[in-house]
Amino acid sequence: MELLGIDHIGILVKNIDSAMKLYSVMGLKPALIEENEAYKVKIAFLPVSGVLVELIEPIGPGRLKEQLENYGEGIDHIAFKVDDIEKSLRELKERGIPLQDETPQLGGAGAKVAFLKKEGANNVSIELKEGGSEIV
Repeated sequence: MELLGIDHIGILVKNIDSAMKLYSVMGLKPALIEENEAYKVKIAFLPVSGVLVELIEPIGPGRLKEQLENYGEGIDHIAFKVDDIEKSLRELKERGIPLQDETPQLGGAGAKVAFLKKEGANNVSIELKEGGSEIV
């Protein structure tokens, strides 16, 4: 498996519009804002130096809403680009890395995404991402 780089850092927020105040003062502007029904979130992608900051606002019940209620706002995950997500997932599984997603899901900007289990990744939520619209 080859990682092609860091795609984005996901930050869980209560409200994207409120969170944008800080990032706009720092000169960042959203390149894309959309809702993802599969994950029940509203997301905003803010490009900075070839990497995206992804603001994530839960808009329905699920893991992210529970995480926000229990732990508050903060970094949710780091996403790495891969060229073949299915192959990457197979290789990780064969090497004993626990997967949260056995098959890719539809992520932001039309990308294929899958998450590893935090327990097998030093308690860090890691997302693998293939394709999708180029935002950066």
